[in-house]
Amino acid sequence: MLEEVNVVLLGATASLLAGLGTGVGALGVFLVRKLTPQLQDGMLSAAAGVMLAASFFSLLLPGIKYGEELTGATWSASLMVIAGLLMGAGLLFGIHQRLPHEHFTLGREGPESARIRRIWLFIIAIALHNFPEGMAVGVGFAGGDIGNGTALALGIGLQNIPEGLAVAVSLLAIEHSRTKSFFIAVLTGLLEPVGGLFGSAMVWLAEPIMPWTLGFAAGAMLFIISDEIIPETHRGQFKTLATFSLLGGFVVMMFLDATLG
Repeated sequence: MLEEVNVVLLGATASLLAGLGTGVGALGVFLVRKLTPQLQDGMLSAAAGVMLAASFFSLLLPGIKYGEELTGATWSASLMVIAGLLMGAGLLFGIHQRLPHEHFTLGREGPESARIRRIWLFIIAIALHNFPEGMAVGVGFAGGDIGNGTALALGIGLQNIPEGLAVAVSLLAIEHSRTKSFFIAVLTGLLEPVGGLFGSAMVWLAEPIMPWTLGFAAGAMLFIISDEIIPETHRGQFKTLATFSLLGGFVVMMFLDATLG
């Protein structure tokens, strides 16, 4: 019994430390002197590239792997992840349709409400994917392989650094203060210890739904990247910068996933 409690605490603590990587990245918002339209489009596109790579390498591929372990067949594992992906995209589409404009209107001199909605949807998508990542860490520890759980937590923590910067800079772009942007970014990372506690305490329940939850988080992010972030950053005169910034963010996250996954 004591050993089981220790495993749960290890999973929750490790996922908390991984989630705090978001706060480490968010500290970068205090180093940005002035957010010009060029810098804004570049950084937001880089963030989209990070999330695009995370969708594939941190969510979809591990989701299929979990499904294969559960079902013994790649086709059924893929269908589980696809179902989760479509549900995640559908949820974000529903939020997108119903998100009230007046909640984020900053006044006549601020950015338009449509852009504010896009930023908040992007932040919601990033926050949503932290829960299944935390679950993965918790399940890793509960499975009895402490080394594997530690490596997974370290990898996710390092991946969270560019995500934290992405959230903070996105909020700065819609004229939130640097301090408020930082703390909101930190809050998005705190869903990971919640997922870690759930995964390590109820591995018998968490593991069977991992393919669905990982696919769900990926679908939410892919919807926002395709429907909102890419069109937004290609409206102005910096579309080429936005394209290569997205590629840069993608390769950075791909490298982190390949070397730390």
